[in-house]
Amino acid sequence: MKQLLYSSENEKIAHSPNLSTVLMVEDVLKNSGELVSVAELKRKLPRKVMHQTLLHILDYLQMSGKIVIGTKGVLWVFTSRKEIEELIKRGTEV
Repeated sequence: MKQLLYSSENEKIAHSPNLSTVLMVEDVLKNSGELVSVAELKRKLPRKVMHQTLLHILDYLQMSGKIVIGTKGVLWVFTSRKEIEELIKRGTEV
């Protein structure tokens, strides 16, 4: 039996991706360091992910400000707090 969830627009979604799948996609995008097409991202993932599930994950990551999706692919843009603090330490105070 498939559990149905509803999004904010009351459209039916078959299921939501689990946390390990979201983290796996995040890790691949973080470590790629460059613009990646969706097809290339699917090839780089250590295990297969359904296309629709991957699109849901990418939507979530874009809404949370971690990635930018353009016509040529997906780019990781999120900077962790540690990286920001290191940049501030090296920067010049104005």
